[in-house]
Amino acid sequence: MFFNKTKPIVGRCETDMTTRLRLKYEPFYHVIESASGVNVTVAGRPMVLMSSNEYLGLSRHPKVVEAAKQALDQWGASACGSRLANGSRAYHIELEEALAAFLGKEACHVTAAGYLACTCSLSSLAQRGDAMIVDPSVHSSLWDGALLSGAKIERFAHNDMDSLAKLLGQLDAKQAKVIVVDGVYSMEGHLAPLPRLVELAGQHEAAVVVDEAHSIGILGRGGRGVCDHFGVTARVDMICGSFSKALAGTGGFVAASRAMIEYLRSNSRQIIFSAAISPAAAASARAALEIMQSEPERHDRLWANHRHLKTILQTSGLDFWDSPTPALPIVIGDKVKCYELWKSLWDQGFFTVMSLPPGVPPGKELLRCAVTALHTTDQLDRFGEALKAAMRQAGVRPKG
Repeated sequence: MFFNKTKPIVGRCETDMTTRLRLKYEPFYHVIESASGVNVTVAGRPMVLMSSNEYLGLSRHPKVVEAAKQALDQWGASACGSRLANGSRAYHIELEEALAAFLGKEACHVTAAGYLACTCSLSSLAQRGDAMIVDPSVHSSLWDGALLSGAKIERFAHNDMDSLAKLLGQLDAKQAKVIVVDGVYSMEGHLAPLPRLVELAGQHEAAVVVDEAHSIGILGRGGRGVCDHFGVTARVDMICGSFSKALAGTGGFVAASRAMIEYLRSNSRQIIFSAAISPAAAASARAALEIMQSEPERHDRLWANHRHLKTILQTSGLDFWDSPTPALPIVIGDKVKCYELWKSLWDQGFFTVMSLPPGVPPGKELLRCAVTALHTTDQLDRFGEALKAAMRQAGVRPKG
């Protein structure tokens, strides 16, 4: 009997209620068997993807695919090492220089994942005794970086600059401070109010870190992001983000002054001990960056589709948190109704993603929905009709 006892950690995994519910209702981890833009196949059934981060539709662009193939032929599949050791390659430097110039920063460092980039932007930037001042809605990668830093974490109300001002006024004026926000919050679709934020940061000598993952390619001149959109790039100390959204690849970046980037290269565990981004990933990101600037019509289609879907959500009486960006959440505020709405849309051939606590605050359960340049007007109209049917089936009443 002694040898049949379940180890506590193993038992916890075997009895976890969140996992049991996920496996019972299967709302996540659906396997897409084939994909062409937003047209996907799941379990042999064609569906329309309504939760894609591929805002500009570049992942299958011929130039992006060709760049990845050429990189594979020239460099192989991997650098097989960290950048600090033997993993630095010419293609890394070329991409970093292109990104730094595009974003208006002195220097840049690219990583194998956007999560790594955002985590490393904070994990060694602040130290014990410093204050890490965080909007509670920032991405989990930033939260992990903040926790790893050991700094004292302070929270201000989401996008509330009066709350931030009050908090800054209560902190020790001599304490080193970092303010952390998302440029575009992927769940809410909200923009960070950067003009007022950088003003407060300047008054209190606080560094500013902005995650541009969901705003690169979307906002600003030629898709330079929310910092450029508000004209505050020079007053933001560090910009981080991911290639897996508008740049339609994998990997991430941190851009800042040369001194800050070199500091991260000396001190960030995520950089020092992580394998370098692959040749194909780096090459495809660079190609996507160039196409993003040379084919502005994709940007135009994205915003036309955004306006169309926004109108559909408004006329349906759904709460989308007044999102001004292509991330358009459908806020239900009830876990059961959220699931039933998701299931009805799924059965009608529309792939969305549920976001439940702790991913969103209790009472703010939602379907994560996003529009891209690849969606057609017909697809959006059919999605609107499917939403109306799903609302009736789930008992979701129009607001107002």
